[in-house]
Amino acid sequence: MKKVQITETVLRDANQSLMATRLPYADYEDILPVMDKAGYYSVECWGGATFDSCLRYLNEDPWERLRNLRKNLPNCRLQMLLRGQNLLGYKHYHDDVVEKFIEFSIKNGIDVIRIFDALNDFRNIKTALEATQKYATDKTIASGCISYTQSPVHTVDKYIEMCKELKSMGFQTICLKDMAGTMTPYEAEHLIKGIKDAVGDMPLILHTHSTTGMAYMTLTKAIDAGIDVIDTATSCFSGGTSQPATETMFYALQQYGIDSGLDEEAINKVNDYFKPIKQKYVDNGQLNPKSMATDAQALVYKVPGGMLSNMIANLKDMNALDKFDDALKEIPEVRKDLGYPPLVTPLSQMVGNQAVTNVLVGERYKNISKEVKNYIKGEYGIAPAPVSEELINKVLGEGGKPVDCRDEDVKRTGAEFEDAKKALGDLARSEEDLMSYICFPDQAKKFFEYRKAKEENEAVYTIEEM
Repeated sequence: MKKVQITETVLRDANQSLMATRLPYADYEDILPVMDKAGYYSVECWGGATFDSCLRYLNEDPWERLRNLRKNLPNCRLQMLLRGQNLLGYKHYHDDVVEKFIEFSIKNGIDVIRIFDALNDFRNIKTALEATQKYATDKTIASGCISYTQSPVHTVDKYIEMCKELKSMGFQTICLKDMAGTMTPYEAEHLIKGIKDAVGDMPLILHTHSTTGMAYMTLTKAIDAGIDVIDTATSCFSGGTSQPATETMFYALQQYGIDSGLDEEAINKVNDYFKPIKQKYVDNGQLNPKSMATDAQALVYKVPGGMLSNMIANLKDMNALDKFDDALKEIPEVRKDLGYPPLVTPLSQMVGNQAVTNVLVGERYKNISKEVKNYIKGEYGIAPAPVSEELINKVLGEGGKPVDCRDEDVKRTGAEFEDAKKALGDLARSEEDLMSYICFPDQAKKFFEYRKAKEENEAVYTIEEM
């Protein structure tokens, strides 16, 4: 019997896309034993924006969350999304930091590391792959990921060559990451058949979003074309900027006579559990109706779900939600000027924030963010197409030349751990704490101070009660 397996995304990308990753561990801990028995290929539960959100918004230790997930999902493959040399942050890190982060991730419970680079500059994922191979257990899977987008320079032939390169690098699986949900059924059919012909029986995974309304048709064509694994979200957290529904795809596959490996009773229990949780965030406004809608305009703007929900949240915070449509229209212009980068973290935030700034200021590139300047300097890698000469001259001056990102990565100090120890003192209790600080210094230190104060207050209350 033909088999197509399913990765469940509700613990990471589904809630990241719908409600900017504000789902605390406590909300879903009780359902984990059921998820453990559901038969998923993997549960995507860490990485992406979860690390930042744990520290910044949820007062959680991301490493403790991972350990708890491992304890409560003993039979499941735990999957994370890693931004190559960016790790889970928004800048490149020294190779030593990348290696140590992956060592800690595997040690604390991660099985599948899906590694991508926002520009598909595969020099930026080589260190992460080598570290994954170095610290791998018999359960570890290194999954090479392509950031899928459409532009004058992104062609089927180009993507097939990328997949060949990922295979030759030593990845065990390949994922096509259609973060904006813009892959059409026609593109899926031709792309997947072409890749399958090129890489043979290497497992191929499709990750897409329902943003544009294309996803179910695209997945169906991908299944016909030979896809091995698809990403879905439990149905109450599906649709809109999230993924297609797990149960829907389960029933569709069942009728086709394709085995998904899922337990029907378990996946329905998972959905029933999450229904009131979703409603809670709809009621308190954290899950905005805009994120739940289908927006075919994303076929023009190429905007991924997480970027859309973050733009909405940021404009709402600035009392400028009325500028949303103008900012959306500005995104393709900024993207073209920057050489058609795929809109995925950290490039999606950079392009989105620059588009918002252009609209709010009322003049294009009057204010250029530090991150966009660093991108133009070459610190993130090679752009898919030439960057606007006007922008290059504005940032680098006449005749200015970009640097090589890998030269810059190696030149970084390499003393991050010693610097973190000095900065944190007794606030740090583990090497993982130091890593949190290296990735997000302000947020991590604030969390460690909160953690210490909370424990001291609890100790006082306990003594008084005695």
